[in-house]
Amino acid sequence: MLIGIDVGGTTTDAVLIRNGEVCSTAKVSTEPGNLLNALLEALDAISKDVPPEQLKRVVFSTTVITNLIAEGKTDRVALLQIPGPGINPASYSFPDSFYLKGAMDYRGREIQPLDEAEIRKTVSLIRESGFPRAAVVSKFGQRNPSHELSVEETFRELYPDCKLELGHKVSGKLNFPRRIATTMLTSATRERYQEFVERIRKALEERNIRAPVYILKADGGTLPVEKSIELPVETIFSGPAASTIGALALTPEGQTSVVVDIGGTTTDLALILSGKPLLASKGAKLGGFLTHVRAFAVRSIAVGGDSIVRVKDSDTGTKLITVGPERVGPAYCMGGNETTPTDALKVLGLIEVGDAERANEAIKATASSLGKSETETASLIVDRVARTIADAVNEMFLEWEQEPAYRIWEVLQEKKARPENVVGVGGGAKGLIAEIAKKLDAKPVIPEYSEVGNAIGAAVARPTLTLNLHIDTEQEVYSVAEEGEIASLKAANLRNINKIRLNEAEALAAKLLRERAEKFGISEYAGEAEVVSSEVFNVVSGWYTSGRLLDVNMQIPAGLIPEWKRRVKA
Repeated sequence: MLIGIDVGGTTTDAVLIRNGEVCSTAKVSTEPGNLLNALLEALDAISKDVPPEQLKRVVFSTTVITNLIAEGKTDRVALLQIPGPGINPASYSFPDSFYLKGAMDYRGREIQPLDEAEIRKTVSLIRESGFPRAAVVSKFGQRNPSHELSVEETFRELYPDCKLELGHKVSGKLNFPRRIATTMLTSATRERYQEFVERIRKALEERNIRAPVYILKADGGTLPVEKSIELPVETIFSGPAASTIGALALTPEGQTSVVVDIGGTTTDLALILSGKPLLASKGAKLGGFLTHVRAFAVRSIAVGGDSIVRVKDSDTGTKLITVGPERVGPAYCMGGNETTPTDALKVLGLIEVGDAERANEAIKATASSLGKSETETASLIVDRVARTIADAVNEMFLEWEQEPAYRIWEVLQEKKARPENVVGVGGGAKGLIAEIAKKLDAKPVIPEYSEVGNAIGAAVARPTLTLNLHIDTEQEVYSVAEEGEIASLKAANLRNINKIRLNEAEALAAKLLRERAEKFGISEYAGEAEVVSSEVFNVVSGWYTSGRLLDVNMQIPAGLIPEWKRRVKA
């Protein structure tokens, strides 16, 4: 049996899957500020009367990291940058920054040594300032981490209690500002996330649940929860990832769909192109910072089933309906104090939940302000919400048309993408998807179990893993961005290092990915790995080619575990 749990801002959903099919579901309220309670309550509800030894896999998605960053509750971090020549590092606007002299070139060759006296002075200042944790990031440190490692040694001597993150171990990708942000946020969230994971472990032990436990990442893949402590920021946006994978599991294979997850506060949008979720080409934006966190290309808009409906005067003196962005509680028909789109849906008979009398009462008050009937007013509210979401979808497509991944897809498919389906997941989907689809000239799809689609997505998502290999034949070294280590090419058993071909580099990347997958306990999926991109550049010295630079990006892509039985066909 498999369990999937999605901890949302309004509700926490859970599913139990037996023999590839959903056999029970559960939905509980999410207590603000206490996600763990909601998660465990959902777990207890879904696993009731199930012998713990029959559970084979537990997966959850959580907003822990999202909330920490959004609410400004991350831990304070001293950020040591070694920027070298180029852009003024002060323009990056990172808080609590300190700067050190020293520099590497783009191939990892030292062009300016560190100043040992400056390092000792800076570390002493950080200690005296009371920073409990620090992050050290050098430009091109992923190509040569020796400067970061030298700073680490000084910390061990002068401030051994400081919790330290090194940029080359967090992210080995190019783009210095993104690597800074990713390292800083990793440091700022790791301790609190680890506490969350430890509490989950303890709770599972108390329930005699010994099944492997996974967490859903932003790229729609799962990761053993013990390993997620190393990469806490990768669990950001796991909610939108869960809805995307849930839609993938509940709809026909190979189609192009917009996934619409309507929650109480927000609506999340994602795109599935010919059966494959679209990834952001560069990385997620977290708390205003651009990062290297691999994530689905999603859009979140501030309108949901519980958004407040208001009537305002326009510049021309006419009355206008506005919806959101505020939410102060449940819909009026669900015991709340404000008129919401949910009340309008109830009045129109588009949903089953809620008190009809209270819904009519809420809409009647709004209708009175507009001078219209309750039915007309409810229709206007639903139309406003549907139009807002449809407009966001169209804007999203216009933006994604500029994404390299999107353009590649169009070349391969020989067509311009527009949604065949508008797939609704989440509790608020049923009443609105038809209206949204009408405005987008697409087919509305509300799959079976759509109200717990996120939990299904968590339960059936397979692991993902990426590997970025960089080879420098002139220096006879290679590095794996995700590992942060530099290794000799001679140890890779290549026939002719100076003339290594792209297919040989891809074979080495595949071998290293298999080893990395084994380390993460997901070796059974390594055979699914695919090359995302590969390229080679000649290094010219004088009039002669003196070496080659090769880059290979491989991945185990997002998808579904083989245990899940798809009920629909393309």
